[in-house]
Amino acid sequence: MSPPLRWETDGHDWPHRMASRFVTAAGLTWHVQEMGDGPLIVLLHGTGAATHSWRGLMPVLAQDHRVIAMDLPGHGFTRGRPAGGLTLPGMAKAVAGLLNALDAVPSLIIGHSAGAAIVLHMVRDGLAAEQVVGLNPALMPFPGVFAPLLQTLARALVLNPLVPRIFAATTRGAGDTERFLVKSTGSHIDHEGLRCYAKLMGNSHHCRGALEMMAGWDLPSLQRDLPKITAPVLLIHGNRDSAVPTSAVEQARKLLPNANLTLLADLGHLAHEERPDLVAQAIRDFAPISA
Repeated sequence: MSPPLRWETDGHDWPHRMASRFVTAAGLTWHVQEMGDGPLIVLLHGTGAATHSWRGLMPVLAQDHRVIAMDLPGHGFTRGRPAGGLTLPGMAKAVAGLLNALDAVPSLIIGHSAGAAIVLHMVRDGLAAEQVVGLNPALMPFPGVFAPLLQTLARALVLNPLVPRIFAATTRGAGDTERFLVKSTGSHIDHEGLRCYAKLMGNSHHCRGALEMMAGWDLPSLQRDLPKITAPVLLIHGNRDSAVPTSAVEQARKLLPNANLTLLADLGHLAHEERPDLVAQAIRDFAPISA
């Protein structure tokens, strides 16, 4: 197992490094980025990503908002383990603890992929967010009879210390990373994004965190609770997403009492990295600036 990523070396060219700081909260040391002034927006990335995934969208939103993003537990430069592990409840409680320590009450909270599941779990448990956005949200269980098998396989992979090493070894180059991302997400992103993903995915400690997060996910419970979430929700989805099918997002929209769905043409699972301008406009149309 490779050592955790080191901010002094691995983070020397991290996007928006000047906006970064480290915060101790909920038993973890968090890598947090913050920029802008105004009503607060909080950003939660998806499995296997980190704050770099907001490199294009965050500055646009920060033109008229205070924006906070963090590396989730087990990911990037955040250190420590939530009391509940890298499960949906454990991650949601840890993020809520960080926001409480920052005295941060968001007017809008945005989650990408699995980050959207964390957001909705937090809102269900009483987070005072006025509005919610899910970007290419992973909210529904894997379809079909193989779903339990897939999660069991993920748990077995986490228990095998060789698996994160092998995965990291196969994705260390930018070319390998690009091929993997195109195949798994349907997205074509810029060189800076590829460089950051190569660094993350080439680190077995980070890969283990992503695998453990997948192994501990309980989406059936969240699915049952979606009808209880009454906050306004906008789901934004790239129609070329090869990770989360559009049908699953449409199903989630029907379960949420106050949700709308915006489809973006010719974009994949990382739509907010491909076209942050289009995603920002959809967010602004949904949540106009309020003082």
